[in-house]
Amino acid sequence: MKESGQKKIYFISDFHLGAPDYATSLEREKKIVRFLETIKEDAAELFILGDMFDFWYEYKTVVPKGFVRLLGMLASFSDKGIPIHFFIGNHDMWMHGYFENELNIKVYEKPERFQFNGKKFYIGHGDGLGPGDHGYKRLKKVFRNPFCQWLFGQLHPTWGMGLANYFSAKSRKKTGSSDQVFLGEENEWLVIYAKEILANEHIDYFVFGHRHLPLDIDLGDNSRYINLGDWIRSYTYAFFDGQNMHLLKWEE
Repeated sequence: MKESGQKKIYFISDFHLGAPDYATSLEREKKIVRFLETIKEDAAELFILGDMFDFWYEYKTVVPKGFVRLLGMLASFSDKGIPIHFFIGNHDMWMHGYFENELNIKVYEKPERFQFNGKKFYIGHGDGLGPGDHGYKRLKKVFRNPFCQWLFGQLHPTWGMGLANYFSAKSRKKTGSSDQVFLGEENEWLVIYAKEILANEHIDYFVFGHRHLPLDIDLGDNSRYINLGDWIRSYTYAFFDGQNMHLLKWEE
């Protein structure tokens, strides 16, 4: 961690830009950009934990239109020398080099371990981890299959993006407001998953997105589970100041 005590490591997740419509998404994007502008001067690193977009697919020479304000802000972070880490989510897992080459953003396809100032972090988007959700886990294998991804890429972007946006909206409608309900520590899949990891090694902070519900749970033995919430309803983020993690709601 750079300049301990002065710089902070920031964590943010689940923007779902593009949903549910252009006007709402644009308003949300502008808010995220304003937030990023406020942290640029004291950010040592930035972690984005997936689902930045409601759907994202990189064709060989084509990427989805829009989102230029956010991408421009991320470029300014990168140009300033602030490392950016992006963990693919279940809505934007189809990345094939654009972020790395254009924005110098490191992209991760699975959870990773990090260490900052002696504190151990386990970081990921969170989809498909822990018990349950077997239907999605089977579907994820199809989505991540290179041949299936290539096959989808043969569709014209108009058809491909239209089809993907349709199913994404259908999935949101099915989920409804269930992601706003805390299931209890014994039933939260990511909490169960974190405890399974803790049985074999010590982790100070488990940091995930995906859940759309800001959570900060003491797992015992100086370990905490933190879910970042989202930027649809909660507008929450976390930062590590070199000693402790803080989960906060951003208000302008």
